[in-house]
Amino acid sequence: MTPLRQRLLEDLQRRNYAPKTIACYVLHVAQFARHFGRSPDQLGADEVRTWQLHLLQVKHASWSAYNQAVCALRFFYGVCLQRPELVTAIPYGKRPKTLPAVLSRDEVLQFFAAFPTDPDRLLVRTTYACGLRIGEVVRLRVADIDSRRGVLVVRQGKGRKDRQVPLSPQLLQELRAYWRRYRPKDWLFPSRGSRGHSSISALGRRVTRAVRALGWHKHVSLHTLRHSYATHLLEAGVDVVTLQHLLGHNDLETTARYLHVSTLHLQRLPNPLDTLVAAPRAPAGPVPAWVAESAPPEVSS
Repeated sequence: MTPLRQRLLEDLQRRNYAPKTIACYVLHVAQFARHFGRSPDQLGADEVRTWQLHLLQVKHASWSAYNQAVCALRFFYGVCLQRPELVTAIPYGKRPKTLPAVLSRDEVLQFFAAFPTDPDRLLVRTTYACGLRIGEVVRLRVADIDSRRGVLVVRQGKGRKDRQVPLSPQLLQELRAYWRRYRPKDWLFPSRGSRGHSSISALGRRVTRAVRALGWHKHVSLHTLRHSYATHLLEAGVDVVTLQHLLGHNDLETTARYLHVSTLHLQRLPNPLDTLVAAPRAPAGPVPAWVAESAPPEVSS
């Protein structure tokens, strides 16, 4: 390992970055240096600009991957090399604002039924019932279920934060039945045939097969259940600040985007077309006097 890479690792570790983030930053800086065949401390603003265009035009990187590379380079130049003038020359990409996919309540039930085995079905139900990320649900431990307080403890979620979410009584019953049958010792959803928790990649493949079996053409992943959980809670009257804590968001703006997904308040708004069609129409042209007169009284026979 070169002294420069060692320094990058240590600077990231000193700031308590997550292991996955550390690996991601080191990889991006290494790819940047490898592209030019030179040590990254010998590269400047022109090379950074060329590399950013290469990511977009040649590698067709997503905006998420592109901005990860930007974060890595800004950290490397700003913290490791103490060159703040270069940091300002590495712009972030403006990500398009899209609405997350959300399932209706009936679709959530169909999604549950698409998983034939008990462990997978319960894992999916737990994801929805607690609004978890895929990395959070596979890393749940048996000890994280606090039945007396009625909460599920999510440990070291995104941003390396712990949080608590309400534990559904229905889910608690299902978890108890699951434990009595499978007796998991440490991880709540252990890996199949090996030690450790359930594999994220293998779970993702099973989710893809389930969506294909349902015949759905929209993009649905396990994370869609988290979006659905948030939207359904908003539609049930949960306020945005409470939802922010349940989801573990740092920024309230991140949570507020679910306000744009919820359709309940949109369905309650009057539509001008409906008002126009329902309104009584005035007759076109003048009305004859005999039409405007009141009807004559009925004559009984």
